[in-house]
Amino acid sequence: MEAAFKYGADIVEFDIRLTKDKKLAVFHDYTLEFRTDGKGHVSDHRMEVLKKLDVGYGYTADDGKTFPFRGKGVGMLPSIDEVFETYSDKELLIHIKDGGEEAGQLLYEYFQEMDNDQLSRISVYGNEDAILFLKKKYPEMKVLTKSIIVRAFFLYELVGWTGYIPKAMRNIEIHMPLNYAQLLWGWPDRFLQRMERVNTRFVLVNGRGGFSSGFDNEEDLEKIPNDYSGCIWTNRIDKIAPYFIEK
Repeated sequence: MEAAFKYGADIVEFDIRLTKDKKLAVFHDYTLEFRTDGKGHVSDHRMEVLKKLDVGYGYTADDGKTFPFRGKGVGMLPSIDEVFETYSDKELLIHIKDGGEEAGQLLYEYFQEMDNDQLSRISVYGNEDAILFLKKKYPEMKVLTKSIIVRAFFLYELVGWTGYIPKAMRNIEIHMPLNYAQLLWGWPDRFLQRMERVNTRFVLVNGRGGFSSGFDNEEDLEKIPNDYSGCIWTNRIDKIAPYFIEK
């Protein structure tokens, strides 16, 4: 996360999972075995146990011939407390991987401690139950689930030609690949202006529709229309940041 902001990211996304002792760990993978020297799921362990794992243990770039980060990632699995404290002045997109409404309630407790300025820089997506809970508490928070984006897209396609923006399209986060985005009324400039007026952030993603398919090299970037001025998703800002600096 530190590296991403250093390279110029406007927003950084991270994943959270619910621990056995009802805390929120920053961890992406379904099982601990995939990257760490632990076993099972995040939900099987207390935070103090997860903090002792080596998060660099399973990383390999040569199909298991070498593991260059083994022993270097002990104690580096973050809790959400650390992220909020370290990046209180940055925009963050939180991917709730599991935990349902319980994860939403825990996030709500953190949000209550934030001032309006910090809270305005938080958006969330992922687990449906957690998102629905948070949306009731914070109607203006940008959120995203598959059901939300499908409904918003459908309603906008019905009435967007009139300039009206349906309620389902307001105060949300939209991730959409270019082949679908081109179907949006007013694409791209007028559409982006409309979204800005209703506190909705549009993020263009690569690929066929996943929330996090990135524009990760110059070849990917060539797909983006020259007149597009909104956000794009990348997993390799270290590769594409120099491209934008040169431009």
